[in-house]
Amino acid sequence: MTSLTYMQLLRGNRAFRRLWWGQVISELGNWFNFIAGLGLVRAVSGGDPSVTAAVLMLRLAPFALFAPLAGACVDRWSRRTVMLVTDAGRAVLACGFLLVRGPEDLWIAYVCTFAMTMLTAFFEAAKNAALPNIAGERGLLAGNALMFSSRFLLMSIGVALGGAASARFGYEVAFVINAVSFVASYISIWLIPEGEMRAAGATAVESDAQQMSGSVWFRLWADIREGWSYIWQHRLVSALIGVNILWATGGGAIYLVYDQLGANYFAAREGYAPDMAAAAFYVASGVGLVVAMACARRIGDYVAARGWTVALIGWGIIAHGVTFALVGFMPTLVLACVVTFISRLFIGVEFAVQDTLLMRALPDRVRGRVLITDRAAEMSVMGLGAQAFGWTLEWITPQGLAIISGLLSASPGVLWLLLFATGKLRLPVKEEAPPMTTTEEAELAAAR
Repeated sequence: MTSLTYMQLLRGNRAFRRLWWGQVISELGNWFNFIAGLGLVRAVSGGDPSVTAAVLMLRLAPFALFAPLAGACVDRWSRRTVMLVTDAGRAVLACGFLLVRGPEDLWIAYVCTFAMTMLTAFFEAAKNAALPNIAGERGLLAGNALMFSSRFLLMSIGVALGGAASARFGYEVAFVINAVSFVASYISIWLIPEGEMRAAGATAVESDAQQMSGSVWFRLWADIREGWSYIWQHRLVSALIGVNILWATGGGAIYLVYDQLGANYFAAREGYAPDMAAAAFYVASGVGLVVAMACARRIGDYVAARGWTVALIGWGIIAHGVTFALVGFMPTLVLACVVTFISRLFIGVEFAVQDTLLMRALPDRVRGRVLITDRAAEMSVMGLGAQAFGWTLEWITPQGLAIISGLLSASPGVLWLLLFATGKLRLPVKEEAPPMTTTEEAELAAAR
């Protein structure tokens, strides 16, 4: 089965185009918030690494806490409504950072970060569950790669512009831009019909108590358990999620490495502005992921046709981890950023192929719960790891942390390859793709 190209998908699928455009706008503003938020708490706390680690944890851990509920909600109720409500809420919360003026106001930054991450869990659950239905079987790999490539491109642009805007105009401008971006995303999502977000013939279950056996909370808990049960009963799904969790044991330190190695070590050693030095790592990381995702569709089709998908996932993870460990040996910011770029090339292609494999393995009725559980487990381990590694910086250097992070991140690739080599895990037999419908043929013709 040949995947649609990026341009075929964008030209021929209006609903996907609107979903993608909404993400483009909100992600750009979100990265303004990220770099400005870290800079703000660093400034008001006097550069305390434990405060930075706490903010990073609050950008990750609440996602895991609320993800099971989010997954159940988007499989039961309107995915479109969930995305609209969360965009509106995040627009308001983004303005809360404007109230942080000194160390006594750090709690406001913590609360706003926590609440925005919580709402993001619901938005991501709805978006990821809807994506396979909106993109279609032939458009899923291209859609997945395009979603993530644009996210990482905007990470590069957003942190660079956010760092520059914060340095020139102050952090307040970045937070206002973030709020406006959520409003723009709201408008884009509002234009997508609800029916586009579900599989053909499927409908959301209404919240009317008469249509539910027992209380709302009882049914939601039953839905959550059903999602967990599905993961437990399907080996491939369990393995894919397990790989992400193990990767996160080292991945949780990545952003801490960027912040401490860039803003503290290289900024002081080479005379860079702290925010710009930290932003340089994010730019290198984002550009690497963008390039990787741009190649992911062709590489994914190529390896799938030759039966190399398992090898690509395993060796891609290993190559990423080993390369990132080399960041700890780099003597200059420029070289550290170059090696970071290379490491993200490996993980970018691997992730696009791995995530598409997981999405295709899941039926629509449980997709929201399983995908958000995967993301939540990964984020929770990353959040806890960020906090734990933040404490270890009292005894080890940022360079040492980069080495530890890289080696831990490489370990799941080894385990993945061993599971397939010993026959304990195998990919499902590939099914023939259904014939193209008249509508799909028309869309392809229009795209050409």
